[in-house]
Amino acid sequence: MLAYTFNSQVIDIQEKANGQDIEFHIQLYGDTLDDKLKEIQYHFEQNRVLTDVLFYAFPNHKYQFIVRQDFYNDFILALMKLRLLQSVEWK
Repeated sequence: MLAYTFNSQVIDIQEKANGQDIEFHIQLYGDTLDDKLKEIQYHFEQNRVLTDVLFYAFPNHKYQFIVRQDFYNDFILALMKLRLLQSVEWK
């Protein structure tokens, strides 16, 4: 399991179990980070697995990602790679 931290002035991330998947609700504070989340969407759309990460965009910089458990680490590391997280560590 990975534990992560983020700057709550810039982003809010809530996650919860959704059956076999993990559901992330992400709120961005400001206009400049939307493109980073779209990069994550593009990254996962380019692989061969269609149901690894499902992406939903809502008004006011709110996003929902539904992530299969076997892609959880990949998703967290993608957030870190784009500097949306401050730290990631194994728990």
